[in-house]
Amino acid sequence: MKWMRCRQGERELFGLLEGDRLAVHEGDLFGAARPTGERVDLAGAQWLMPCRPTKMLALWNNFRAAAEKNGWAIPAEPLYFVKTPNSFASHGQAIAAPAAEVGRVAYEGELAIVIGRRAKNLSPEQAAAHIFGYSCANDLTAMELLQRDPSFPQWTRAKGFDGFGVFGPVIETDFDPAKASLRTLVGGRERQNYPLADMIFAPHELVSRISHDMTLEHGDVILCGTSLGVLPMKPGTTVEVEIDGIGRLVNTYG
Repeated sequence: MKWMRCRQGERELFGLLEGDRLAVHEGDLFGAARPTGERVDLAGAQWLMPCRPTKMLALWNNFRAAAEKNGWAIPAEPLYFVKTPNSFASHGQAIAAPAAEVGRVAYEGELAIVIGRRAKNLSPEQAAAHIFGYSCANDLTAMELLQRDPSFPQWTRAKGFDGFGVFGPVIETDFDPAKASLRTLVGGRERQNYPLADMIFAPHELVSRISHDMTLEHGDVILCGTSLGVLPMKPGTTVEVEIDGIGRLVNTYG
């Protein structure tokens, strides 16, 4: 099932995507969501983030192909950082470029895990019951800013500009990452195409390990990291992140 949120006029709606229409639901997306029977045409509707996370965590160095090409050691545990709430953005939203002195900004097409219920100290086997579903994501990064000061890598700042944590357009609840691939198109040209099965820490392992560090709440999002093909973008560029079985996340940068 593909869950989504949108705004149509003065109404903020959620429900299931059915072709080009929304089957409107009421209640709680992560609890007792009930169909109202209403169908809404999505033409002209504004897509919203498919849920409202309390936090977004993002992985670095979580794909074997990228680690091998870049000469990075395989990490013993997940390496992750926090994306701040102001960075969260939705499908179709224009992403403003930061000031020129920030330097080049890169796209990173990624798989997003959406937590469905509170998770704390889980085993990998328990983690499955706490994953609500999966989405597409673009983890934008100010590449030059990240390592500008050799005494302090600026992960929060480089990853935290407004709009730098895009995810959507939907949350797919019936999805197997081990059988899917991700493609990123930049200005219509394919720049990334990699199997999600190449992850060092697969989704259940990520949820388990992170849940031992901090409590994960329903709606929280974990970005699984990216692989080869990351490059800087020019202002005015349209970026599309597509995952088999989930959909296509589209945004224009700058």
